[in-house]
Amino acid sequence: MAPAMTNAHTLIADPQDASTGERPFWLTKTLDAMTSEEWESLCDGCGRCCLVKLEDEDTGEVAYTDVGCTLLDGQTCRCRDYPDRQSKVPDCVRLTPEAVRTLSWLPQTCAYRLLAEGRDLYWWHPLVSGDPDSVHAAGVSVRDRVAGPEEDFTVRELLNRLVDWPTEEPA
Repeated sequence: MAPAMTNAHTLIADPQDASTGERPFWLTKTLDAMTSEEWESLCDGCGRCCLVKLEDEDTGEVAYTDVGCTLLDGQTCRCRDYPDRQSKVPDCVRLTPEAVRTLSWLPQTCAYRLLAEGRDLYWWHPLVSGDPDSVHAAGVSVRDRVAGPEEDFTVRELLNRLVDWPTEEPA
């Protein structure tokens, strides 16, 4: 049975799929071979990639802040204007299979990164759990952790908002 669509960005695995013995698409297809719908469903909705990141000009090291992109909804952990995000936020990175393989700042928990590295999805990923809120219940998302949108902070203030938790994997 095919996954059921719950919103524009998240497919939820139908629990009956397990009884068919069929392996889920993310284990049988490469990132390049996925349909647009499958690709979008890989986003678990954690919002970590939408946090403002600062890059050290000398070392190239990237550090996360607890400040969200201007379009990040801190409660839903989704983009407020996903279809037009790149026109409204010029430095918004469009994830592609090629980009995923080269972006070192993607969170360790990111499904795109996990699959590109040959790893499986975590139990709390909505495609695995069947629950779009499991990413929040597991404490993986940015829900209730975003200090505010980037326009509310100066660059100097951003330097005081550095956090490690977006780079950590859950226990």
